[in-house]
Amino acid sequence: QVQLAESGGGSVQAGGSLSLSCAASGYTRRAGCVGWFRQGPRKEREGVAHLNTGPGGGSTAYADSVKGRFTVSGDNAKFTFLQMNNLEPEDSGIYYCALRDPWCLGGLRDDFTYWGQGTQVNVSS
Repeated sequence: QVQLAESGGGSVQAGGSLSLSCAASGYTRRAGCVGWFRQGPRKEREGVAHLNTGPGGGSTAYADSVKGRFTVSGDNAKFTFLQMNNLEPEDSGIYYCALRDPWCLGGLRDDFTYWGQGTQVNVSS
């Protein structure tokens, strides 16, 4: 059974940066996509970024709200990263990483198989 663990959350002032990590244990060879999601207060969970990790992978997708500020990276599904720059208060929330197979879906859809417990990000104005 695959287990995921996020780390790197914390508190930062607007304009600052944070780097989140996602470590996966167990059988991950089938995973073709790593997704990052977040849920803020009184908000629905939304997709932030996807990273293709399967054959021919490496492509990424980002929500319009984070384009140019966030970068997702990783050579495989076992270790992935989300670099967040120029953070805004609206970015606050719990951030989750997730795995699915065999590939990423369009529109940052959230039908993933495995989910981490999340890490808290707080951005103050």
